[in-house]
Amino acid sequence: MTTTDPRADGPPRFSVRQRLTTAVALLTAAALVAVGATLFVLESQRIDRVIDASLGQEVGELRRLQAEGVDPETGRPFTSPDRLIAFFLSRNVPDADENLWHFPVSGTPTFVGEGQRVLRTSPRFPALVERLARRGGVADLDVGGRTFRVAVQPVQQGDERAAFVVTHDVDGSRAQLRELMVTYALLSALSVILISAVASWLAGRLLSPVRRLRETARGITEGDLGGRLEVTGNDDLTELQRTFNDMLDRLEEAFASQRRLLDDAAHELRTPLTVLQGHLEVLDPTDPDDVRTTRTLLLDEIDRMTRLVHDLLLLAKAERPDFVRLERTDVEALTLGALERARGLADRSWVLDAVARTHVDVDPQRLTQALLQLADNAVRHTRPGAEVGIGSRVHDGHVELWVRDTGAGVPSALRGTIFERFTQGDGEQAGFGLGLSIVAAILEAHEGRVVLDPPGATSGATFRLVIPTGGLW
Repeated sequence: MTTTDPRADGPPRFSVRQRLTTAVALLTAAALVAVGATLFVLESQRIDRVIDASLGQEVGELRRLQAEGVDPETGRPFTSPDRLIAFFLSRNVPDADENLWHFPVSGTPTFVGEGQRVLRTSPRFPALVERLARRGGVADLDVGGRTFRVAVQPVQQGDERAAFVVTHDVDGSRAQLRELMVTYALLSALSVILISAVASWLAGRLLSPVRRLRETARGITEGDLGGRLEVTGNDDLTELQRTFNDMLDRLEEAFASQRRLLDDAAHELRTPLTVLQGHLEVLDPTDPDDVRTTRTLLLDEIDRMTRLVHDLLLLAKAERPDFVRLERTDVEALTLGALERARGLADRSWVLDAVARTHVDVDPQRLTQALLQLADNAVRHTRPGAEVGIGSRVHDGHVELWVRDTGAGVPSALRGTIFERFTQGDGEQAGFGLGLSIVAAILEAHEGRVVLDPPGATSGATFRLVIPTGGLW
């Protein structure tokens, strides 16, 4: 039981234009997301470095004041940690999103700065400071859904210990980054939409030759081979249009040739069939002489039809890639072999004109067949005892093999069509006009050609088989 793919009928689910547009949109979006993520990570790291540097700067300035500073009221080094921290806070202004705290030896902490009210009411903040007050350090504290970075520097004078604390609102510093990323996301979305629209428009223009090709191909399936694409532009699709038009030209010529062949074959077969029917209708089965004569005539007509069918099959096989089988061939042996075989065709004066002593890649059997076909034509156009010559030579980078006769020659009216199928000369006997067509097909399979020499001073005709050498020995 065979099943049918439901997708085979009807228009495609997604056109090539839609697929290209979707691919461009996805690639653009992926690139913008990657750039945005990279930007966010790098900027977050920069903000962290700035925060750490700011905390380190405040702690470093306090340490220098503790080591080198003097109390302006006494002119001597600070003797109380509370006095040292209070003096430091009075002379420093914290950065944005930053607070400076003084946790005294005893009493309520004080601070310099704005905001961070959530720290003043959180019990976790004093607990963190107390934990870091002995050795100092930096830690992050999450309070009320916000992240603070806390740096604690213990200050000890004698037996008294206070704590200098710097707090930085990390979320506040990253607020501008979040605003920037929101703006970036909106611009990226708008960019994806615009790029997709432009990509869809460009894909439509670029694929318009393919659409016209599809429409033309659909017309061909309906039996119209006359449609052609309008070639525009100068790119790969333009070359595709030219190639498609060339293919249509070849197909149209091939179909026309096949129709002509079938019409001509039907015409040629109609005559012997009519002869067969006519003689059978008037045959007197009681008359032995009439039966014998009719039998001989009908067998002759059947032989003619057999020859016609054989020639038509040979011409059909000429279109196949294995029609010729190339092999390295001795041209001299090929010429002499064709001459010896031609001697058995009829009583003629067979002459070897010349011989080429070289080797070439050809199908020796097909070329011998072509030479014998030309020799048979020469026999039909000459009388017994007439001279017929066969020869070969190397000329202008080609190997030439020829057959010449001394008959009446080819009439000028037939010179342009003599290699076409069913073209018959006046001197042919029991022929269908396919012999020279077979010769032309054999030479075409060798990428060569068969030519008829122009009329010369002497009578007769000379047919030459011109074959590319493909490298000589």
